[in-house]
Order: sequence, then structure tokens, then C-alpha cells
Amino acid sequence: MFDNMQDGFDYEVVVVGGGPAGSTAATLLAQYGHRVLLLESGRHPRFHIGESMLPFSEPVIQRLGIDWSTGNLSKSGAVFMDEATEQRMYFPLSVQRKTYQIERAPFDHMLFENAAKYGVETHQEEKVLNVSCQPEGVGIESDKGRYRSRYLIDATGRSALMGRKGKTIERIENLGKFAVYTHFENIPSGDEADELFRSGNIYVPVVDIGWIWVIPLTGRRLSVGLVVQKDRPRDCDAEELLRRYLAASPILNSLLAGAEQSASVRVEADFSYTNQSRYGARYACCGDAAGFLDPVFSSGVFLAFTSAARVADRVHQGLAEGRETDPELHAEDDQNYLLGFNTMRLFVERFYQSNIVHNLFFEADRDPELKAQIAQLLAGDVWGVDNNSLQQSLLAGRRGMR
Repeated sequence: MFDNMQDGFDYEVVVVGGGPAGSTAATLLAQYGHRVLLLESGRHPRFHIGESMLPFSEPVIQRLGIDWSTGNLSKSGAVFMDEATEQRMYFPLSVQRKTYQIERAPFDHMLFENAAKYGVETHQEEKVLNVSCQPEGVGIESDKGRYRSRYLIDATGRSALMGRKGKTIERIENLGKFAVYTHFENIPSGDEADELFRSGNIYVPVVDIGWIWVIPLTGRRLSVGLVVQKDRPRDCDAEELLRRYLAASPILNSLLAGAEQSASVRVEADFSYTNQSRYGARYACCGDAAGFLDPVFSSGVFLAFTSAARVADRVHQGLAEGRETDPELHAEDDQNYLLGFNTMRLFVERFYQSNIVHNLFFEADRDPELKAQIAQLLAGDVWGVDNNSLQQSLLAGRRGMR
């Protein structure tokens, strides 16, 4: 794979993985003028879960030069609820910046095509089999070719190419174990449904076994899923478990009465983890390849966008200065990444372990400043403000988390 590496490079950067993180990193590097190859093992458009976006992704979206409002539902905020106690709390999210509920298949496809528009060479249905980062360059072997590059960006999602290769993936315990979900269409009119589609809010009902997501999409469709934190009952499989919890929810009974299921029931496991080796000599990881969190606060695509932009900017600087062999090239940026990742991680931990919805969220109306701080974190504003006491309290005592 590495013959004649010293003779030159096919590309300055090879990005593996054509989801939001990979397409973002490749596009930004192409905008800087670098020759970039983007390899995607599947073919767009392809189904992917994770429709609810955070407002503080918007600066990266603007850099990419795309309009994410097209064909998507404007999202006002998030509503956490406990149907057993009839408690609800709404947090406005699209205050400083706008966000949307998006359908991932066309959205990811648009991001991938946008990379090509900016000059990225894009290959689909090409699976990377092996990579080797050596002092003289990077060798990449796929099922369709061999390439040499100055740098490698791993954006392979939960496949976590470099993390699995280096055995540096560590599971984060005590968060969600798995998710089971489907889509519904032709949601009938009614007070609850009409308000949901008018506001574009995400509903998050908490249940004894975890939580449910209810995400409105254009065309009066819903993405509905159950994230399970406890052991699944032995008397049913995941699909039956979802049906039980949907049937037990008054709100979902109202929303789905007369609706049609428009997708098969899917299950995703291997939930929260962190990659303990997110960068090194001639490579860096971004998006889910760097770490993945339980999706209760919709941090997945947000962390993909922001980590990919940070990696791309530093790779550009390293290439311009001839420092791409420096194993510590991303060290400073990684501290910023960890600030965001660990803030969200600890927020999720409190959701499960300290009943934060009942003990904090449902009480927030009594303290406008606290409610604003919660909304700030839920919107993804984890780097711009230094005086968020909630964020500081989450991070206190957990220094040194990697």
C-alpha cells in the first residue's frame, strides 16, 4: 500500500466517512484550497436517525454556504414532560440562532453534494479496508483503490475507524443502552398535533425505562423513538417494547390515531462512548468517530459540525506550516472539544442519575436565570459564555475527563 510514498501524494487530505462530519471537514478544507478526497462506504441518500438540530450549529452551516431551512421544519424549542404527573416545561432554543427539524437522508445528501460543489473529489460505495499513518505520509487502502495523502480525517461515525483500529474506544456507562424507533405519516389534525407542527418543538416524555422522542417533520410526519436506559423486560423484543410505550402514552395515542407507520422499526445499540485517541501524527477524528452520546439533548450532529470545523481549520494550519507530522497538532483544540462533549455528557448523566427533569427542569419557571442557562446549554451554547453557573456546576469535580 505504501510503495513510493516519498514520490508524492495523491491528495493533501483524505476524509473517510461522508456524513455531516466528513462532508463538513472536506468542504472547509476545499474552501481553503486543499485537494481533498472524501470516501463514503454507502450511497446517498441513505436513512439516518437524528433529525433534531441545535441552533449553535448555525455558524458552521453558514461557513458551508448551504441553506438548511429548505424543506425543513423550523424548530422553536424543546418540551420535556412527564405524562404521569401532567408536568411540562418548554425551553425556547431558537432565540439567538435558528434551527430546524430535518430529514437526515436528503440533508446528508445535500452536505455531501455541497462538498463536491466546492471541489472535493467524492467517492461513494467505497469501503476503506486499512490505513497506515507513517512519518512520510498516510496510506489508505479501500476495496476500490489505494491512495497516498498528507493527512487523514476519520469521520466514520460509530464505525470509528481509528478508534477500533487502535482499540481506544471506551464505553460510557449508565446512559442509554439502545434506541428503537420508526416514522409515522399522515398525522391527523387536532389541537396537540397542530401545535406540534406549528411550533416545530421536540417533545421529550420521560418514562420509567428511559425517554421517548417525538420529532415533527415536514408533510405532517413524525419521528418517534424510545431510548432504553434500564434492562429490557424479558417478555418482549425491542419492537414490542416500543409499541407498549407508545400505547401507554396519552399524547402519542392522540397524535398517532389514524396515522400510518411509514418506516420499519429499527434498533440501534452501542450507545455512548468516547475515543481516547482522537488525534495523532497525521490524523484526527471528528463527529461520532471521536465520541458519541445518548441523544436526549440532540448533541450528535451539533458535535459533528463543530468538531469537524475545528479539525479542518487546524489541519489547514498544519499543512500550511508543514506541521502535519506533529502528533500534538490538535491538542489545544481537543480541550475545547472536550469542554463541549463533557458538558453534554454530564448533562445527560444528570438526566438519568439525578432526575434532572423533575428536580431542575420542572422547577425552572421559578428562576428565570436558571431557565435561561438550561436553554443556553440545550441550544448548544457551550463555548461562547463564561458565566453559565449551571455549566460550571456540571463540570465541577469532573476535571480530567478524557
